[in-house]
Amino acid sequence: MNIVEAIRAETEALAGKTAVIDGNTSVCYADLFKTVDALRTNLVELGVSPGQRIAFLCNDSADYIAVSLAILSVPAAVVPISPSLTPAEAAEVLDRIDVHGFVFDSALRDDPDAVAVPTNNRCHTAFLYSARQSTGILPTEYDGTNAAFIRFSSGTTGECKGVLLSHETILDRTSAADKGLAVTHEDTVLWVLSMSYHFVVSILLFLRRGATIVICREDLPIALADGLTRHGATFIYASPFHYYSLTQSNNVSASTLSGVRLAVSTAVALPVDIARTFNEKFGAQLTSAYGIIEVGLPFINTMPDTKPDSVGPALPDYDVRIVDPDAEDIGRILIRGPGMFDAYCSPWRTRDEVLADGWFDTGDMGKLDDDAFLFILGRGKNVINFAGMKVFPYEVEAVINRHPAVSESLVCAEDHPQYGQLPCAKIVLEPGPADRPSETDLRRHCARHLAPFKIPKGFSFVDRLEKTASGKLKRR
Repeated sequence: MNIVEAIRAETEALAGKTAVIDGNTSVCYADLFKTVDALRTNLVELGVSPGQRIAFLCNDSADYIAVSLAILSVPAAVVPISPSLTPAEAAEVLDRIDVHGFVFDSALRDDPDAVAVPTNNRCHTAFLYSARQSTGILPTEYDGTNAAFIRFSSGTTGECKGVLLSHETILDRTSAADKGLAVTHEDTVLWVLSMSYHFVVSILLFLRRGATIVICREDLPIALADGLTRHGATFIYASPFHYYSLTQSNNVSASTLSGVRLAVSTAVALPVDIARTFNEKFGAQLTSAYGIIEVGLPFINTMPDTKPDSVGPALPDYDVRIVDPDAEDIGRILIRGPGMFDAYCSPWRTRDEVLADGWFDTGDMGKLDDDAFLFILGRGKNVINFAGMKVFPYEVEAVINRHPAVSESLVCAEDHPQYGQLPCAKIVLEPGPADRPSETDLRRHCARHLAPFKIPKGFSFVDRLEKTASGKLKRR
């Protein structure tokens, strides 16, 4: 089985339909596959062969989609390298996943030994290829996985690992997710997320269903508004930040989203305030989705108007349960269903070694209500115990980040002899001439939205927060 051949077969009757819009460039499905076939032939001539692991570095674009499909059709496994990674972080991925080669945008990386990848004038990006010598650190079990993607991720334990997804897994999880998203060839999807981190259960699903993907890369929220008005978008897949930017922009009118049937919020938890403001301005509901690289997209909120702080019930193919619940029924979230990851590459662990009777422990803490709607309250290992009361850093960070002078924040625990742990916050301020808030200002801001015990007992201002190779905040 191969995801590219599945897309080709499922869109055979849509050859002339637009697949991707990237700026002023439109690519129909027939031309997309002509580009994919040409790139695959050229990559094979450069030495890329079936079963290899090929790192890929490129900005979000129609070219990103075409090259990814070309690598998959060899068939080789794609190892995405985000442009946001430092050279040292990228080098760690290459070594830990033991890649056989590296395809990259020549504008993003300097390698005098790399050779040009011929694109037959079908790409706007100039790509280079660098072959690497595999060290053979992965076991022979890898050869039977039919690997398609390997995402370098911190996983549920904080330990760096490569999450391996096979072609069969991708087909299963995209089919399962579509029972909630219901994508069709009549959909036009606005895309603003990073393809390095969001591709498998989204971009590949949109292509399977013959939808049109509009890539909005720059000048947000104007690009979003342009996609809505000029291209008649019906579907938005974005983060809370992008929806917040739409609500705050005077250039986006209340009627701009009149043709949108579904606006999905993903990547991070959706603050209730943003959902409420979005609804008040546009008369539309934001739909929260809960995605996990090891699992797929098992939750989509089908009742955002009545349960805005939930990620919804499990989609039809998934089961969920809460284990080790406390007096408030809060416990660890376990999920079971199709499309589970196939293995961790670094260190190597197969799916069967990780799952317990098919259940995946997400590492998240949450609870289910009487309607089986899931409410996520944070990571189990990051819960702060303040005088016997639980403080979830994600909840506090979401409030702090809504302060107009704050760019991002990290809430962590400081040990205390009497209280056990104290919640404390590190703050990165927005650049520019905005008035610098004091600790008192931030406490007052938090007090308007949080119970007193959840308010950080200390605030410190830093220039940057450390991130993992997968772009997540590093937590102790």
